[in-house]
Order: sequence, then structure tokens, then C-alpha cells
Amino acid sequence: MIVREYEKDEITVHKTPLMLMGGIVVISLLLVIGVRVGLFERSAVPEVARAEAGTRVTAMRSLRFFDEADGTVRAEDGATGEVLRRFAPGEGGFVRASVRSLVHQRRIRGEGPAVPFELTQWEDGALTLRDPVTGETVEVGAFGPDNRAVFAGMLPDGKAR
Repeated sequence: MIVREYEKDEITVHKTPLMLMGGIVVISLLLVIGVRVGLFERSAVPEVARAEAGTRVTAMRSLRFFDEADGTVRAEDGATGEVLRRFAPGEGGFVRASVRSLVHQRRIRGEGPAVPFELTQWEDGALTLRDPVTGETVEVGAFGPDNRAVFAGMLPDGKAR
């Protein structure tokens, strides 16, 4: 029997692991579809959990964000126009990303920057950045204490619980 050179390097994959991986993908997709169409309840929806627990607001501030010509992002109080913070290029990456995602949702809906965003601190210590125009929210605390601290510094008293 003559063994050809290319047959020596052939890699064979057993069917069982491939079938198991395919099964995991199918089950994952079915579960996602089940949640989307309402067959399964969503869990860990912060707004629902706070409403059920009766969690109250401890601090709130309306915020506006502006891109300046030099690439700086300026955060202002939405009611007074007071400059709260400036993020130079290369700084405030989480703030930039969070706000851009909310602004993107506004643009999709044809909405502009007229209405300020809302930064809310809850009595359980959670921080939420909400767009009242689209209803979209960012749970700021979910991205770690450093990112939370940046937004907490923009609250009326400059700190969070």
C-alpha cells in the first residue's frame, strides 16, 4: 500500500463533538427566541426589580454632552448649563461609549439633542444613565467601580453612596 504525502497530514474530527456543539448552538437560539416571544420571563431587568422592591431615587441630574472642536467631550448640567466635566481626547472612554450608544438610538429614531439625559442614583447604590426620548438605559454600575465613579462625580453632590 502506498501512502501519499498529503494523507499523512489529514486531520479527522469526530462527529460526536461537532454534534454536541451544534446542539448547544440550537438550544441557545431556542432559549433566546423563547425569551423574546415571551415564553420565558426575563430575569435581571433593573427597572422591574427596582419597581418591585420599591427602590427610591436618592439623587438625580439631567446631563447634556457636547463634542468640542479639539475632540474634548464636555458634560453640562442639563438645567443650568454648568460645566461639570471635560474629557480630553483619550480620556473618558466609558462616558464617550455610553453616550454615543444613546445618541445613536436617538438618530435612528430621527430625534435630536433637545432633551437632556438623566443620571439617577438609587437608594441601593445603583446608577442609571437614561435617555427619556428613547427609553434606553445604561446601568453604569455594571461596568465596574471606576466607570461608576466617573458618572457618580457628575451627581449634584459630586459623589455617590
